[in-house]
Amino acid sequence: MNSLAGKNLMMEDASIDGPLAMVVVALISIGFVGMTSASIEFSAEKYGDPFFHMFRYLFHLSVGVIGGLVVYRIPMSFWQRSGWLWLLVGFILLILVLIPGVGREVNGSQRWLVFGPITVQSSELLKGCMIIYLAGYLVRRQDEVREEWRGFIKPMGVLFIATLLLMLEPDFGATVVTVGTAFGMIFLAGVRLWQFLLVILASIAAMVILVVSEPYRMKRLTAFTDPWADQFDTGYQLTQALIAFGRGEWLGVGLGNSIQKLFYLPEAHTDFVFAIFAEEFGVVGALTMMSLFCFLVVKVMQIGRRAERRQQPFSAYVAYGVALMIGGQVFINIGVNTGLLPTKGLTLPFVSYGGTSLIVCCGLIAMIFRISYELSLLEQEKLKPAVPPKKERKRGKVTEESRKEVLAS
Repeated sequence: MNSLAGKNLMMEDASIDGPLAMVVVALISIGFVGMTSASIEFSAEKYGDPFFHMFRYLFHLSVGVIGGLVVYRIPMSFWQRSGWLWLLVGFILLILVLIPGVGREVNGSQRWLVFGPITVQSSELLKGCMIIYLAGYLVRRQDEVREEWRGFIKPMGVLFIATLLLMLEPDFGATVVTVGTAFGMIFLAGVRLWQFLLVILASIAAMVILVVSEPYRMKRLTAFTDPWADQFDTGYQLTQALIAFGRGEWLGVGLGNSIQKLFYLPEAHTDFVFAIFAEEFGVVGALTMMSLFCFLVVKVMQIGRRAERRQQPFSAYVAYGVALMIGGQVFINIGVNTGLLPTKGLTLPFVSYGGTSLIVCCGLIAMIFRISYELSLLEQEKLKPAVPPKKERKRGKVTEESRKEVLAS
């Protein structure tokens, strides 16, 4: 991989991954339309501008695209060398957000840092930082991870610190996604199954304790099992989301015609944007969006497998981590919207309104494009015929002529 850094990385015969680009553009387009429709009434009521959130989405998308172009130009070897630095940045941001007067509190959670026109959610940035760091660690300590306890315990210590800082905000959804992504990457790295299962059981026990220890989390769990038992209190969000799905039927009520977004369903443009999208576009629209996400996750996993076959383990682990993170968030968000999982605030990648989430997703997808690009370069190099340098060809020619003269004499 280091040899790629010194090469000319703008070869004309290396192209962008077309199918990956199309599905990303499709998801961003759907997200823009769906989020704009879901936020019009809320934006008009709160900010006096029905297109406030639309313009904010475009602003964050512009930042994400520009950042993605920068990420795409950086070789993967750089990220592998600087993984520890990004983890440190992630931890610093998590600490800063907990400092009174520095972190911004919204709805009882202190998760945001304000930098001029951009509001940064530290937990979203940590997900990307953790993927990069852990991918580098799994490459450096591959034998330890597969054969010794200490190779498995070390990343668990880092993950424990991250979990502790996330729960102090608190951000239970980001904790679940971060821990799940890390466990998935470690499992794919080849850790012993009994060690993995032991830690999984311990993590489940810890999550049960976290749920039971806070009354509001316990209420959400009981409301999830039977939301109609208390539909005007603990089960309100879920019952309103289910009403939205019911109104959508097969083809939906039409773009902009949702009733539930008229202040019946809270967080319609963020956590429950999928329910509003299903109401306006029906089962067909909902299944289309889910199919696009499935294609994206499978495609990224395939790129990871391709990197593994080309002996690029760091790139492979990054791709696996990105696929697990996006897949996990999609599963949790749609599961919450449909009543499959307890209610928990978590953005739907590329669709929900959330500036930091959109920027981070753009950056991580740009990294996947970079991995695919570097793999194409490797494959092209292997397909080229081995041609000796000019001096060697000349030297070989002289040697052949001399040999003929000797034979003739």
